[in-house]
Amino acid sequence: MIERHYLDDVLLQLRKLKDQADKAVGQLDDDQLFAAIDPEANSIAVLMKHIAGNMRSRWTDFLTTDGEKPDRDRDREFEAEPEASKAALVANWEEGWNRTFRGLSALTAEDLGRTVSIRGEPHSVIQAINRQMTHYAAHVGQIVLLAKHYAGAKWQTLSIPKGKSREFEVARTGTTYKFEA
Repeated sequence: MIERHYLDDVLLQLRKLKDQADKAVGQLDDDQLFAAIDPEANSIAVLMKHIAGNMRSRWTDFLTTDGEKPDRDRDREFEAEPEASKAALVANWEEGWNRTFRGLSALTAEDLGRTVSIRGEPHSVIQAINRQMTHYAAHVGQIVLLAKHYAGAKWQTLSIPKGKSREFEVARTGTTYKFEA
């Protein structure tokens, strides 16, 4: 059934995004996590706080309440907190992802035909899910870019290293390619 395949793939793709962000963050020290590259930029910690806040709001009672909860303070998510600890940040981050995975795992194929609201605007469940996936992917991309910047020469790639694409193809497929100059 295509609906179940879609829901399973959403979970898989979101797990990949989380893994990518976790691996990027794992390459940083605490100072780098909370640093901003300029006064108008978000630190990785702020991005993580925002994603977690968004997830709490969107995935709490996903099918039955508006995705923008009245107690959410979105603007505060973008404020750096000098007293913030890495442990508290990571705990909040993990709770956001766990809430998202639980919410998605509870959905059925029939739920995909339902309508939910976000900020009072109706969305099909598929639209709401896709909206969140693209939002999270954009911010994970920011996290990875900043982490790579801070890690510098110590950066461990999260994908195929530069100049290694052909080796990856050979290893993956067992096929040898001939390239003519």
